[in-house]
Amino acid sequence: MSVQVPGAQRASVVRWRGAQRQAARDWLAEEVAVALQYNGVSHAVMLATPLDLEDFAFGFSLSEGIIESSQQVYDCEVVQQPLGITVQLEVATRCFEALRERRRSLAGRTGCGLCGTDSLDQALRPPPRLPRREAPAFTAVALAQAVGRLHALQRLNLATGAVHAAAWCDRDGRVLLLREDVGRHNALDKLIGALARRGLDGSQGFVVVTSRASVEMVQKAAQAGMPLLVAVSAPTALAVRTAREAGMGLVGLARGDDLVIYCGEQLIELPTPTASTSSLLSL
Repeated sequence: MSVQVPGAQRASVVRWRGAQRQAARDWLAEEVAVALQYNGVSHAVMLATPLDLEDFAFGFSLSEGIIESSQQVYDCEVVQQPLGITVQLEVATRCFEALRERRRSLAGRTGCGLCGTDSLDQALRPPPRLPRREAPAFTAVALAQAVGRLHALQRLNLATGAVHAAAWCDRDGRVLLLREDVGRHNALDKLIGALARRGLDGSQGFVVVTSRASVEMVQKAAQAGMPLLVAVSAPTALAVRTAREAGMGLVGLARGDDLVIYCGEQLIELPTPTASTSSLLSL
C-alpha cells in the first residue's frame, strides 16, 4: 500500500520470511496522548489513534455520563500540542458542575485503575435498563453478514494490523458507520460519538466490535441505548451479568455463520435447522 494511510506512518523494517531476509517499508498505527478538557479543566488523558477525535470526545462524554445528549456540547476544538493533542469541549454548566462534584467526591480515594475511573462504584456503575423487546429484532444471518463485511472496511487495520474497529449496523447487516482505534474502548466511543453527532438512534441497529466483550464495552453500548453487542471474541462473566442487567443482547465468538448467544436470545432469530443438522442434534 503506497498511498498515505490516515492514522499511520511509514517505517523501515526487516522481514524474515521463507528463510529470507528482506528490507521493507511498513505501516505503523499512530498512537498519541489525547487529553480531554471540559470548560478549561483537564479531565482525562487517553492513548488513542489521532483520527475522528471529535467523535471520540462526544462518545466518551456520553458513555461516561458526563453529558446526556450531544446538544449539551456547545463547542469542540482539537488542538495540537508538543506532546500530544488536547480536545477542548465547552459543555453545559450543569454537566460541568456535576463533573466537578464527582471529581471532588473522589479526591483522596485509592484508584482502582479500571477504565480511567477513581473508584469502584464508578468503574462498576449499574447500566441503564433498556426497553424490553419480546419479538426478535435481528437475525443471525444479518449478524454474520455484518461481521463478514468488517474486514474489508477496516482501512487502517488492513494497512497496520494493529487496531480495533467498532461498527454500527442496520437490521439487514449493512455496516452504516465504522470507527477504528488502537484501543477497543476508544473505537466504540468514536462510534457512539459519530452516531450522536449525526442524530442517529443507536437503538435501531446493533454494534459489532473486533475484540472481546469486556464489561466496559457493555456499559458503553448500554449507555448509548444499543440493544445488541456482537463481538468476534468471547465476553467475560462480568460482561454477561452486566448485559443481562441492562436487558441487552450479548453475542460472542461471531465468526462466519457461527456465534454464541450469552444473553438476550429473544432478540435474535436463528435459522431453522436443516434436516441433517436436526438428525445430528437428536443423536
